[in-house]
Amino acid sequence: MKFSTRAASIERLRTDCVWLPVVGGRHLSPGGEALDAETGGRISAALASGDLSAKAGATLMLHLDGDARRALLVSFGETDEVGEKAWNEAVRAAFRAAGAIAANDAVSLLHEVPVTGRGVEWKLRNQVAAGREAAYRFEQLKSKRDKQPVRPERVTLLVARAGASRAATEVARATALANGVDLARDLGNLPGNVCTPSYLGDVAKKLGRDFDLKVEVLGERQMQALKMFSLLSVGKGSEQPPRLIVLHYQGASSKQAPVALVGKGITFDTGGISLKPAAEMDEMKYDMCGAASVLGTMRAVAEMKLKINLVGVIAAAENMPGGRASKPGDIVTSMSGQTIEILNTDAEGRLVLCDALTYVQRFKPRTVVDIATLTGACVIALGHHHSGLFTREDALAAELTDAGREAGDTCWRMPLDDAYQEQLKSPFADMANIGGRPAGSVTAACFLSRFADGYDWAHLDIAGTAWKSGANKGASGRPVPLLTRFLIGRCEG
Repeated sequence: MKFSTRAASIERLRTDCVWLPVVGGRHLSPGGEALDAETGGRISAALASGDLSAKAGATLMLHLDGDARRALLVSFGETDEVGEKAWNEAVRAAFRAAGAIAANDAVSLLHEVPVTGRGVEWKLRNQVAAGREAAYRFEQLKSKRDKQPVRPERVTLLVARAGASRAATEVARATALANGVDLARDLGNLPGNVCTPSYLGDVAKKLGRDFDLKVEVLGERQMQALKMFSLLSVGKGSEQPPRLIVLHYQGASSKQAPVALVGKGITFDTGGISLKPAAEMDEMKYDMCGAASVLGTMRAVAEMKLKINLVGVIAAAENMPGGRASKPGDIVTSMSGQTIEILNTDAEGRLVLCDALTYVQRFKPRTVVDIATLTGACVIALGHHHSGLFTREDALAAELTDAGREAGDTCWRMPLDDAYQEQLKSPFADMANIGGRPAGSVTAACFLSRFADGYDWAHLDIAGTAWKSGANKGASGRPVPLLTRFLIGRCEG
């Protein structure tokens, strides 16, 4: 599905279908009123008949002028005040209704509806996001694919001439973001026998070729030389060798300190010797969604050509049981020199991330954000709506929270008090890799904080937001929108 903007009069445009917003059950936007006048009042007559429900998301298809041109009336609710929830419901409904008809192109005026606290650029971006979400399919591994084409193929967003240039920029950025989200979703949805640590390295190399990024993929010997024994311990039980994947995007002066994104890339997590239950273990292919979000964000930023320096680091491994696998009670030495008693081999994400957080210090980053499907405890705490945000930096917390709200990809700040560090005490090593059941997501973040030295740091626990379970299970692409909006803010701030 392709999106573009155009500054033109709606009456002069010829399209398969025009999308007209309706507010308060009966009010058309200015563009809708103009088209109604041009068609002799056919649209207002349909509204007067009561055929369109006032409920947000209700739709009504009209044929105009007796030809193939259609008008899709989209209700934004019973009141003239439109909030974000009603807006999103209506926009998603418009794409569903348009997808059910044989119309290859459409013109949208949905952004003419005022949304409380939001400007036209936000509404343009959200339409692109909703359309690409509706168009997404994961069929790469099916022998028979859906023969029904994605419709509409093209959507034109009609804008005022005064803001046409800015609108075109926003739509181009929204398209780049959608491409990044799709990449993250595709990687998350791939099975573990395809998406291995080496496969992630190959994807990173392709991104490097496509977008002129510098890419390094470190193997076991290189990680051993760096003394990354915590990361290496996770992959010991697997036939798939671990990888440390590093991507560099330079969009600003080399004097500018980069932002670094660090992603957990456990391409399949059995739990290791601390084996998980069999039920729903297939979903552990999603344990690399932190890595997928780093790759998706790098792609979006590179396509947008943002004026920022960005480093992406992915700690990739497969956590399997085996004769060489780490055992509960084993002690390993991290790259930082700190020793870790592994009490639970299923708490492996923090073991790969801690070495990556130490490694990233060499780039002298201004800010580091790590992203990981880290704890089931975060799902219990926040459900599937917000990602968990942990940081000691109030300003950084505000930046990420605001970026999430702007992108519709929200996070919620969680505590990171020193009192929780007590739960990580070990009688045999510098720390244990788990702190018991109480506040499990907090103690996991506390563990990571011990390795985040020399830079502002935040941790995003995306265990509840990276994928959806059930009949329609699949990767969500989160938090690529949050991270990308955060980086855009850094460019504009």
